[in-house]
Amino acid sequence: MTVGVLLMTHESVGKALISAARHVMPTLPMQVDAVEVPPQADTDVMRSLTARHARELDRGDGVLILADLYGATPCNIGLSLGTLGVHFRCVSGLNLPMLLRVLNYAEKPLGELAEIAASGGRGGIFIDHA
Repeated sequence: MTVGVLLMTHESVGKALISAARHVMPTLPMQVDAVEVPPQADTDVMRSLTARHARELDRGDGVLILADLYGATPCNIGLSLGTLGVHFRCVSGLNLPMLLRVLNYAEKPLGELAEIAASGGRGGIFIDHA
């Protein structure tokens, strides 16, 4: 069994990141899906939709939620899934290096994957000193 990965993002971000990951890794080693929250979305409707996606991704080891922005609606919806019985960990600040790092450690347990995601996201930031 492996952990499922659910991207919780603003409109057009999640699916673009999955597409970019497939460019680098044509066969993804984990189940990955995205819930993109449109402006003015009904949060209760989105929470139900997100819970359904998370349950479909959970093969018994939980779901790693990668959110684009802490405190924003997509992240808040993801964080609320525990009240609906979803077993998850959530990491915010989603970027492509974070997603790729997680995909490279598909066999790791949920808690460790959350740490790997955070490390990958930070490690993917580079400042040119030229």
